[in-house]
Amino acid sequence: MKIVPLLFRGRGWDGVVIALVLLLALVGCATTDSRTTNGMTLKQETFGKTPDGTPVLRYTLTNSRGMTVKVMEYGAILTEVWVPDDKGAITNVVLGFDNLDQYVKGHPFFGATTGRFANRIADGKFTLDGKEYTLAKNNGPNHLHGGLKGFDKKVWKSRPLPATDREVGVEFSYVSPDGEEGYPGTMTVIVTYTLTADNELRIDYQATTDKATVVNLTNHSYFNLAGGGSILDTLLMIDADRYTVPDATLIPTGELVPVKGTSLDFRVPKPIGRDIAAVMEGTKGYDHNYVLNSGGGAPALCARATDPRSGRVMEVWTTEPGVQLYCGNHLNGSVKGVGGVSYPQHSGFCLETQHFPDSPNKPGFPSCVLRPGQTLKSTTAFKFSTK
Repeated sequence: MKIVPLLFRGRGWDGVVIALVLLLALVGCATTDSRTTNGMTLKQETFGKTPDGTPVLRYTLTNSRGMTVKVMEYGAILTEVWVPDDKGAITNVVLGFDNLDQYVKGHPFFGATTGRFANRIADGKFTLDGKEYTLAKNNGPNHLHGGLKGFDKKVWKSRPLPATDREVGVEFSYVSPDGEEGYPGTMTVIVTYTLTADNELRIDYQATTDKATVVNLTNHSYFNLAGGGSILDTLLMIDADRYTVPDATLIPTGELVPVKGTSLDFRVPKPIGRDIAAVMEGTKGYDHNYVLNSGGGAPALCARATDPRSGRVMEVWTTEPGVQLYCGNHLNGSVKGVGGVSYPQHSGFCLETQHFPDSPNKPGFPSCVLRPGQTLKSTTAFKFSTK
């Protein structure tokens, strides 16, 4: 850096002071990891390194109303969401860890971006344009959430977006090579997390491919609006008159059956635990795909969850045609998350907006095929408030 000796020349101690001030300013600019615009703040930090030494960045997004969202490059994972309750107390409302190692060691998809195909594909096979493709069977006889090393286990590239006085966000991108986990085509995926001034967390998905392929992207966050304990008292509404009937391995039979008169009916808000006993056998709780009344396409209200203890309300809006309700059925208390909190059975619920499970093998379901020249675009928003 030649500017320092230049400023020294002929200026005595004044030159030294000027040079040091300027040098510190330059160093500060190089190491700045946060930015704020009218209360919308983005902070960047190194969260840790993967076993092969790859550094992983984590971003903290905060708005002026006290809501904070943390997302990281590993798995494009949503790690924490801090939201005020009806008395102003701010609590983390998603299940996750406060260190990278626990994510790398393995977890039940906490906050993960799942793909290429979220949910299940029967027998780990599908046929596209007359050619059969074979995938890993990592969930009994079926393929689940992209395979042995899906998108949730990749280190994505990140790019903080310019903050405005209304929102702040981060873009994550990943290029999935042709043949990865058995899927055809090189596919480029972009996932953008945006926090707004109105306590809305929006997730935008975009994908392109150079060869015909199948794709189904979602976020697998487990929510607990009370910040701990059971979610069985959470009041839930799902705007769906029908669901896809699953077989014993949770693969849809192809039937779309009315929820009316069944334990799966959430058209009118009710506690998650009211009828859960009727579905405990086999699945140990709800693990069902709902056919949304909106049909997908334009953003529409998908579900609303209300916690009677904290007064927190979460609305889910989506462009997807379906949503998978899962209630942490297989958690058993052995996993401990942020702050050492234990996660027992039914301590979190997922609302995974998506295309239907096994869509590549069900011609009657909404198509999940993506072809060259097309761009997949999908949006899901989580809107938080209090009652």
